[in-house]
Amino acid sequence: MFERFTKHARAVVADAVHHAERVDAGSVGEEHLLLALLDREGSRASFALASLGVAGRRESVEHSLAEARRRGGLSQADTDALAGLGIDVTEIVSRVEEAHGVGALAGDTDGKGRRDRDRGRLTGRRPFSPEAKSTLEKSLRIALGRRDRSIGDEHILLALTARSGIAAEVLADHGVTYGAVERVLGGGGEAKAG
Repeated sequence: MFERFTKHARAVVADAVHHAERVDAGSVGEEHLLLALLDREGSRASFALASLGVAGRRESVEHSLAEARRRGGLSQADTDALAGLGIDVTEIVSRVEEAHGVGALAGDTDGKGRRDRDRGRLTGRRPFSPEAKSTLEKSLRIALGRRDRSIGDEHILLALTARSGIAAEVLADHGVTYGAVERVLGGGGEAKAG
């Protein structure tokens, strides 16, 4: 699949790995892909993000991502739904962090109880989370659906907005939705990878 990625899309993937390594994350996640997209200049995704007013709001995006990690990956919608049932997620997070330390709910395991960062050290490669893998696969499907020959960073951005999850929620909170990105890029199959 990566042979179909443009230089900008490859740079996003490589930069996402660097973001994960910098914070010693156990795996490369959707949030790292999002941060890498925000780093880009002169690409289709950077144009879309700038047009939608997000390019200059990186601090706000990072804060929203950090808050979601603290909540153990619960979206704000999940938190609000639980609040409607009388469950105060903020209180739960506070109590867990009081007992186990700040960031205890961040969840760096591979689903089998093994720490992702330990597994990455054993293999010499930082693994991609299932969500990040799914985002990259979705970017391929979006490119194919748009009849684009290559997968550009704009397809990764569209894939992040098309999937449910923390990155999509943070983007939506900042005015970046699938429809908004499509409008900025010219809609349907007109947008070509750059």
